[in-house]
Amino acid sequence: MFTIKEKRLLTDNICLMRVEAPRVAAAAQPGQFVIVRADETGERIPLTIADYDRSAGTVTIVTQTIGVSTRKICALNEGDSLADLAGPLGRPSEFVNMPSDELRKRRYLFVAGGVGTAPVYPQVRWLHEHGVEADVIIGAKTASLLIYTDEMHAVASNLYIATDDGSAGVKGLVTDVIRELIDVRGNRYDECVAIGPMIMMKFVALTTEPYGLKTTVSLNALMVDGTGMCGACRVSVGGKTLFTCIDGPEFDGHKVDFDEAMRRQAMFRDEERKANEKSHECNCFK
Repeated sequence: MFTIKEKRLLTDNICLMRVEAPRVAAAAQPGQFVIVRADETGERIPLTIADYDRSAGTVTIVTQTIGVSTRKICALNEGDSLADLAGPLGRPSEFVNMPSDELRKRRYLFVAGGVGTAPVYPQVRWLHEHGVEADVIIGAKTASLLIYTDEMHAVASNLYIATDDGSAGVKGLVTDVIRELIDVRGNRYDECVAIGPMIMMKFVALTTEPYGLKTTVSLNALMVDGTGMCGACRVSVGGKTLFTCIDGPEFDGHKVDFDEAMRRQAMFRDEERKANEKSHECNCFK
């Protein structure tokens, strides 16, 4: 059983859980993900690992309540257990295997959107621990939806906030901040890593491409079974069909066919809506 050791709300619809999973914690690396089920009848939900503590044997997951299954997960409390937490799955971030002397010469720019801020944190923390500079941009619609800002302040070289309504940081989009940092401040980066909504990652990649800035994106939201068997996570990268769960979840953002990926992401929207309506009618989470 995977006991929930800590639970707290980061926003009204985003919850953080620290889960007892010693074997996963012992093997986890930045960029990898887990597959979670709330109960024996629950859907398999892919979640990027938001943190891990090898000594405590815990893994941290951050879940946004979008559909029935994510609401099931967030309805659990401290002391309850998840039916499954399988992982770590997927390939670690590329920088994990780079030679230390080469890595310390590089400068990274991370762009995080919404709940995607959580999986950015372990990557930035890992780089910080290895003496690598990393600037971070966090974007959200409004200040109340920002998460992990304190944690990120502690590990980022510089932290920039952008909100649509200007309630925190600068008013505007994360892409505006990217242009500001490069064009106005003259910052130079060796790689940009973007994690967040698919549409945000698409426009980050479009923004960085004219600069020739290598851009990595994480496509874990496309996954279902997490083993490559179901084929649901197919994605076109550079004209080739790859599987997000076993070839990713991180890919070259300048080669990803985002329009195809977003169409695939929306395939079951009607079914999700009907399931949500049914669960509300039966008060399943009260």
